[in-house]
Amino acid sequence: MSSNKIKNIQVELLSKQYYTLNKITFDYLMSSGTWVTQIRECYDRGDGAGILLYNKEKQTVILTKQFRMPTYMNDNKDGMLVEICAGMLDKDNPEACIIRETEEEVGYRLKNVKKVFEAYSSPGVMTEKMHFFVGEYSDDMKVNDGGGLESEHEDIEVLELPFKKAVAMLNNGDIHDTRTIVLLQYAQIHKLL
Repeated sequence: MSSNKIKNIQVELLSKQYYTLNKITFDYLMSSGTWVTQIRECYDRGDGAGILLYNKEKQTVILTKQFRMPTYMNDNKDGMLVEICAGMLDKDNPEACIIRETEEEVGYRLKNVKKVFEAYSSPGVMTEKMHFFVGEYSDDMKVNDGGGLESEHEDIEVLELPFKKAVAMLNNGDIHDTRTIVLLQYAQIHKLL
């Protein structure tokens, strides 16, 4: 990590309750040639992976529904969010992570997944980089009911939806999760179903 536009970086730990929140003070060289001091808060929660599961034969996708406190605090009346299956890497490589998360959250044991891209989630405040995947599933891959890990207090509802219904939910504003929106649009653009 090196840039001739940044100097005098000072990091102050603000919280390490669940993830890490730092206050970062630094000097930044503006395009005008002027050095300015900037202060940012930076939330480090690690990197993650997410997947859109799809079944060509049934023309369905699997999504999840779960409570998300930050959305509840920002105008989501019940805090519930429809999302792709996703999770933190937890020191796994992205592919191993998403295969593990798929089994834990939705109950399918995948053999093959395809990474389609990676992107920063909210680069103005978070270090997180998401690794995005798509993967075909079939009924014979189901090994349990999913729902998440009890040890992590996960309470995940598994939704198997017709792809057309998922797209309608996207278009009418019933899906508010950026990761899910991006992968549903990817599926449309690349005609996965």
